[in-house]
Amino acid sequence: MANDPLKIAIKGTTQDHLPIEDIVDGVVILKDGSASMVMQISSVNFDLLSEKEQSALVSAYGGILNSLNFPIQLVIKSSTKDVGSYLKNLVEAENKQTNKLLKERIKNYRKFIEDTVKKNDVLSKSFFAVVRFSSLELGIKNAGKQTIIGLLKKNSETGLPYPKEYILEKARASLEPKRDHLIRLFSRLGLEIRQLTNKEMIELFYRIYNEEVATNQKLQTVNYSSPLVTTNK
Repeated sequence: MANDPLKIAIKGTTQDHLPIEDIVDGVVILKDGSASMVMQISSVNFDLLSEKEQSALVSAYGGILNSLNFPIQLVIKSSTKDVGSYLKNLVEAENKQTNKLLKERIKNYRKFIEDTVKKNDVLSKSFFAVVRFSSLELGIKNAGKQTIIGLLKKNSETGLPYPKEYILEKARASLEPKRDHLIRLFSRLGLEIRQLTNKEMIELFYRIYNEEVATNQKLQTVNYSSPLVTTNK
C-alpha cells in the first residue's frame, strides 16, 4: 500500500530556506558562494551639535563615501525598546528612598516614562556597514582543470559551489583590507566601528528573521550550530 502523502512527516529546518550557509570567523558565508562582513557603527547625536559642527560632519561623511573604491551597504535597524526592566529599577529605587521629596520625584518620573511608553513606541536604532565578497571573485576560471575537478569533488556533500575553507580564505583576503580601511575612515568622524563576532551576528540574524518573537525569547548560543531558545515569562 502506498504511503499516504498527508501522513509523511515534512522534514526540514528554517535554515534550509535562508541564504546563509554558515558564519565562520565573523564572516557570513552565503549558499551561492558569496560572503559578507558586518560591522557595527556607533552613533552621534546630530541635533546636539552646533550648525558649524553639523556642516563639518556632513562634509566629512560625504568625503568618506566619495573616497571608497568598493561598494558598501549601510543598514539602520530599528527595534522597539523594552523598558520593563528600567521601570522595575525605578520602582525599587522609589521604595528604597527615605527622602520624601526624592521619593515623590522618582514617582513622578516613573509615571512620565510609563505615559511616554503608552503613547509612543520607544525605538532603539543600530547602525551597520556591510561589505560584500562576490562569488565571481573566487577566481576559479584561472585555476587549472585538475584543480577545478578536485574542488568540485571535495565539495560534493554541501550546497556551496566550492569548499567552505576555500571560500573563507578568498573572502577574508578580500574583506579584511576593506574592513580595516572603513575603520580608519570612520574613526576620523569620531565614530567607533567594529566587526561583529559570530555570536553577535547569530543574534542579529535571529532578531531579523524572528522579529515578532525575539523580544519574548532569549537566544542561547552555547553552540551556534544548535541554538537554544528560551521563552521569557
